[in-house]
Amino acid sequence: VRAQGDIYQVVADVSQFEPPDIVVTTSNCYVAIQAEKVADDGTICDTFTHKCQLPEDTDPLSVSCTLTEAGTLVITVRRR
Repeated sequence: VRAQGDIYQVVADVSQFEPPDIVVTTSNCYVAIQAEKVADDGTICDTFTHKCQLPEDTDPLSVSCTLTEAGTLVITVRRR
């Protein structure tokens, strides 16, 4: 978690996954990133999981995500 002015950012490289494969959830001051790549035969061939605790002074309703063309997921949370 990086502090940058009045926001916090979490950055993850998920370039090996397609946007529909990536799920971001928040709960109790935690942000979780989960991604699964499913092969044509239905088996899971790649996974990514990351969970981190957000600082106490975050606004949980301000969480937003951006996926860059290079496959970098940027999660932004405002500070109170």
